[in-house]
Amino acid sequence: MTSPEHTPERPDGATAPDAKDAPARRGRVRARRAAVMAVPATLAVAGLAILTAEGALGVQFAISGMPFTVTATELNGTGFAQFGGLDEMAEGSPNAGDTGGQVLVVTSVIKNATLSKLCQSVDLGGTNLIIRAGEGAQKVSASDLTTDSTELTGDAAFNNIEIGNDASTLNKAGPKGRGPKGVFSQQSDTVHIGNLRQTNYATTAGVFKLPGLKLGFSGSGC
Repeated sequence: MTSPEHTPERPDGATAPDAKDAPARRGRVRARRAAVMAVPATLAVAGLAILTAEGALGVQFAISGMPFTVTATELNGTGFAQFGGLDEMAEGSPNAGDTGGQVLVVTSVIKNATLSKLCQSVDLGGTNLIIRAGEGAQKVSASDLTTDSTELTGDAAFNNIEIGNDASTLNKAGPKGRGPKGVFSQQSDTVHIGNLRQTNYATTAGVFKLPGLKLGFSGSGC
């Protein structure tokens, strides 16, 4: 069902007869989709920016709209980038609420990462699905690790950090570590985060190795 804020234009460019306010509505929709927040302070660097970027998406799939928690005692990575993004839920998602199906996120990309004692949980309503890995000698490892987060905390350290780059010019995390033109961003040669905790809406990786994988249900999350 199309909401009032998403009144469509006719293919010939004419305004629908029952949508005299459509131009203003379309303007609001474009403005909302263009507003991208980058929050590098989530790692320990102060900064906040709301910038314009048309169609800025952190991942290339429709998110479920259900947030999940990720924790690790330690994350180490080489080739780090971070910039603002806007994730989209599938049309008509029951999780959209009053968001219009969009979630403002901070996209973090690490070219190569290792994590110790990884825990990931999602609240399914009364129970939590939990995944644990890397609790022994072998650590979880990932290449081209990308996370879209609304919250991120931890004790962070960076090597050769650059803050305030245009996201389209980033080069330390490889091609996947470049964001939309005109968006505030940061990058560094390495990143270390102790006591990592994230609230994520999406995660992707080229390769994701989970030694000692354990999956189950629990009354509490990570």
